[in-house]
Formats: sequence, C-alpha cells, structure tokens
Amino acid sequence: MGADPTHQKRALRAELRERRRTRTASERQRATDGFTQRLAELTERVGAKSVSCYLSAADEPNTRPYVNWAKEHGVRVLFPISREDGLLDWTTATPGEEEYIGLFGMPEPVGEALGPIAINDVDLIIVPAAAVDASGMRLGWGRGYYDKTLGSMERCPPVYGVVFDSEFVDEVPRERHDQALDGVITPTRTVEFSTRSARRRRI
Repeated sequence: MGADPTHQKRALRAELRERRRTRTASERQRATDGFTQRLAELTERVGAKSVSCYLSAADEPNTRPYVNWAKEHGVRVLFPISREDGLLDWTTATPGEEEYIGLFGMPEPVGEALGPIAINDVDLIIVPAAAVDASGMRLGWGRGYYDKTLGSMERCPPVYGVVFDSEFVDEVPRERHDQALDGVITPTRTVEFSTRSARRRRI
C-alpha cells in the first residue's frame, strides 16, 4: 500500500515553509525581480486585460511589484478573499491600498466583495503554491480554496503558479481533487505544461 498523500503533503509543506523562512533578504530581492519580469512578460504575451493575483505574505514569492506594474499598465487586478464556507470571494484594491489579515493569517485587501463568480471575468489567474511539479500539478497549502475554484470554472483562463526555483520539483503528492496548472513562474524561467491543451478543450 502506498503512502498516504495527505501525510506526504503535510510533511512536504512543513519542509518548504521552513526553507522560505530562512531565505536571506538579498535572495528574496533577486527572486522578486525575476518574478516581476516574468509575470509582466506573461501578462503581455496572453494579452490579459484583467488578472487575478494574491497579495503575498512576507515569506511568499513577492507579487506586489507585479501588481503595481499591472495597475500602471491598465490591467485590472482581482484579489482573493477567504470565506468561511470554503469559497473565495474577490475584490479590487482600494485607492488607499488598505489591507487586513484574513481568516488564515494572510494579507487581504479592503474592498467591495464582488462574489465568487467575479473570477470568471479575468484573462489570467496567478495562484500561490507550496510547490509545482514537472507534470503541472500544484501543491497548495491545504485549504483547497483554489482547487475548488478552478475545478468549478466552465471557462478557465490560463492558470500559473508562482514558486521559488527549488520548489519546482519532479513530483508532488496528489489527490483526486487537485487541479493542474497551465504553467509555473520561477525567478529564472517560465514553464508551460501540456495541461494547457486539456484546459483549452474545456472552453
């Protein structure tokens, strides 16, 4: 009998979380420069006029410079808001860029809640991840918000995860409900997966 993927995921998340905590400030800054450049290139390449992107916490890949770039270039940005019913709500940033700490200790913007279906209007989805593997499977942080969101969308645009280079791995544990990505962004490269064609067939 194979190992329980739930236990494998828990152990891998703990290891990855500790690695993120020990990155130096200079490592983080170099990574941020790479993330920003590649996310901007991706946005322009797909012609996205509206994107969804998370507000990064201190240890996460820093999306904030990319969000600023998107807004400066007229790209509408939707941010996720965690709900107690397991769904994601969405909002746009307020002019004052106010934030608060959401249900699970993550930063979320203060803004009008637009409802879970607002995600259907975006051209590109940027998701957080603990790791992404070579087949395009994403290891999240265990709450299932994004798997549920992506799995319910009838017309799903390209979905890209954002991870540090060492978190792009050969294989991650997977379960039936896990959703594959169209691509992954690291500080040094953009990789696209064959899941892109499968996702396009759903449109």
